[in-house]
Formats: sequence, structure tokens, C-alpha cells
Amino acid sequence: MSKAKTIFVCSSCGYESAKWLGKCPACNEWNTFYEEKVVNSLGSASGKNGVNKTKSTPRKLKEVEGIEVARTSTGIGELDRVLGGGLVKGSLVLVGGEPGIGKSTLILQLCDKLNGEGKVLYISGEESAEQVKIRADRLNINNDDLMFLGETNIDNIQEAIFSINPKLVIIDSIQTMYSEEITSAAGTVSQVREITSRIMRMCKDNGITTIIIGHVTKDGNIAGPRVLEHMVDTVLYLEGERYFSYRILRSVKNRFGSTNEVGMFEMKNEGMVEITNPSSILISERNDNPAGSVIVASMEGTRPLLIELQALTTPSIFGFPKRTANGIDYNRLAVLIAVLEKKAGIPLGNQDIYLNVVSGIRIVEPAIDLGVILAATSSYKNISIPQDVVAIGEVGLTGEVRSVNMIEKRIKEAERLGFKKCIIPESNKRLLKDSYKLDIIGVKNVNEAIKDLKLR
Repeated sequence: MSKAKTIFVCSSCGYESAKWLGKCPACNEWNTFYEEKVVNSLGSASGKNGVNKTKSTPRKLKEVEGIEVARTSTGIGELDRVLGGGLVKGSLVLVGGEPGIGKSTLILQLCDKLNGEGKVLYISGEESAEQVKIRADRLNINNDDLMFLGETNIDNIQEAIFSINPKLVIIDSIQTMYSEEITSAAGTVSQVREITSRIMRMCKDNGITTIIIGHVTKDGNIAGPRVLEHMVDTVLYLEGERYFSYRILRSVKNRFGSTNEVGMFEMKNEGMVEITNPSSILISERNDNPAGSVIVASMEGTRPLLIELQALTTPSIFGFPKRTANGIDYNRLAVLIAVLEKKAGIPLGNQDIYLNVVSGIRIVEPAIDLGVILAATSSYKNISIPQDVVAIGEVGLTGEVRSVNMIEKRIKEAERLGFKKCIIPESNKRLLKDSYKLDIIGVKNVNEAIKDLKLR
């Protein structure tokens, strides 16, 4: 009897090796290789499991007629925004997020909104029908065409899909599904890759829209090989702090739309509620005007958001100053504090500095740099910044305030919410074409911004 062939697979990226390696040469992760038996799968070659065996022939691209993709509205405006207008027939969508963030809740609400559009099959490998029913009752789900299947075997799942022929299939979650052709346990790289491949072929060949829910690792990435994200048409991440009610649905890949859009929700007892005017909600609790607080204008996709930044400076007790950043990159805060010391002459070397983005939202774009500078200076000088001021601008290492993109949208959002003054880069102000009701101040460096707000 011949010995079974084994290989070693990286659980992080799916890299395969004939021997065990301590460090993966593809993703540079340590101790991620595990042994796996090699099994020859004949499903794709023999046409099993609903695979179309029709052979393709090369065609001239200029002779191919472009067809506008057919979309179905989800009934949830924020979700339609992220998807690019709705669900595309036959597309494969991957939704990831931390446990308890609201993935299953949002998708179950989507199933209810499609009432009358066709049959919807919800397949769960984690929860029983009774558990899903409890959530459905809490969310007032009332779709007569919504069907449930508690199954983890992909062969049984495909058989059920072909017999029901639904318009939409939900897989919750991909890490719980397994194929008997693969000897490894469910959730391993080989299982996830094989299951996703079979689901992809099934939905493409039969025009069935499929949504896959995936777990995430401690680093925030979808568990399983990175090839999983390359196989699907759309990848969505549901983000948010567990102790805050706000959620952001972000697209990181979309073959049928833009990846610049985000949707905002608030988790309530009745489910995920859309936030159509996020800026007014994010700054709604700013009643007083303490020192160290400033409003900045950030862009989430093509949507401007006005968000409050809070900074606190206090003399260091232990001689080694502490820097804490919540909502922005820690290294970015350290750079901006160094610029403030060197170029503006603000002595913060013996100060503990704490920075917080209110409402638990994380901001990665550099347009809030000027707001960080002004908030830290305001707290150190104990001088309040007027409530009707918005700060916009990227700060360079030499203290210059650099231009940002989509400045008109940011200013219009500030104007709509009643702000009276907007501090922006001088290079952006020169290019403005429209007239605005609020006072627009252009600054070339951080010293001009600090002087304008009388923080000296």
C-alpha cells in the first residue's frame, strides 16, 4: 500500500511546502505551517456538483457586447451605497467582521427586505434553526420566502440549493463548512479554499447571488488564506468598537462598484439602523467648549464626516512622557507632537499626551493632522477653540500645511451643519471656485493656524 502524500500549508496565506518551515516565505509569519494530506479532487475535472462542462473558445474582445449588470436593491440604503447600487445577480460577496459586531444581524435584515423578490436560503453551520428564529423574531423578520438549512457538508448544501433554486444564498459561516473530499478539519486553509471554489462555480453557473460570512483573525483580517478574498467579487468589512453602538461597513474590494464608499449603522435592539446623517450624530454631544477639543472633517469614501478630536496634556510624573492614541495611528501622533515641538516651539517633551477620536471611529487619512496639532496646543495652553471652527489639513515634517482632496465636500458639510469658520491649507483655498457662507482661512504652516486661533 502506497504511503499517503502530505504537504505543509501556511494557515495565514495558504503557501504550500514539501517540508515544515518555521517562517512562511510568502507572508513572513512564524509557526503557521501545519501538515495536511493531499487528496486529488476530481469535482472540477469530471463536471460533478453542478459544474458546467461547456468548453470555452477564444473571442475577439472588441466583438463582445458589454451588458449592464442587473442589480437588486437590498432595501437598505447604506448597504446599497457600499455595494454600488445593490446586489448583482450571480455575484459572490464576502462579509467579515469581529464576533458580535452585527454581521448575521445585518444579513438577516437584508433577507427580510427581499420579501417578494424570490426564495432566500439561509445556511448556518454555527446556529440552530431555533437560535436563528429567536433573532428573527427580535428583528421582526417576516419574509415568507426565507428558508433555513442547518448544515455543514457542502455536498448536502449543493443538493439543497439545486432543489430549491433560490435567488439568494447566505453561508454563515464559511469556516464551519467542510468537504468529505478533503481530510483536514473544517476551517483549515484547504477546506476554506475548496468550499469557496465550489460555491463560486455554483453561483456563477446558475446565476445565484451568494453572501458568505467569514470570521476574522486577531489582526482583523478574514480568517483563512488571502486567496479567499481574490476568489470573490466583493469583500465587505463591518467595523466598530464593541463598546460603542456605531458600525461602519467598508468595501475593500468590489468588481461591480467603487471601493471608496462606506455605510454607517447604529446597533440597536431592533437591529442595525441606518445613519443617513452621520456628522450631526457624531458631534451631537458637544454641548460645552472645553480646551483640547476641535472638530475635523474626514472623508470616508466620498462621504464627508465631521468628527470631534479631544486631546489632553498633563505633566509627566515618571520622567518618561506617555503618548496614547485612540482612533488614530500612534506613530502619526508621535510625529505630529515632534513637529509641534520643533516648528511651533510648544514644549511638550515633559507632557503626557492623550488623544481620542470621539464615538470610537478610527481615522486613517492625514487630513486630520491640523486638528491634532490644534487640539494638543489648546489643551497645553488651556485655551478653548471656538465651537464653530473646523480644521482641515495634512501637516508635513517641516510644519507646512499641505493640501487635501475633496475640499469642497468637506467645506459644504461644515457649512450645512452651521459652522462659521473653516481653517484649510492655503493651496486648497486658492483653487476654490464656489462661494461659501462660512469664513474660510487659508494657512501655510502650523504657526499661522495657531496664531489665527489665538492659542499662543
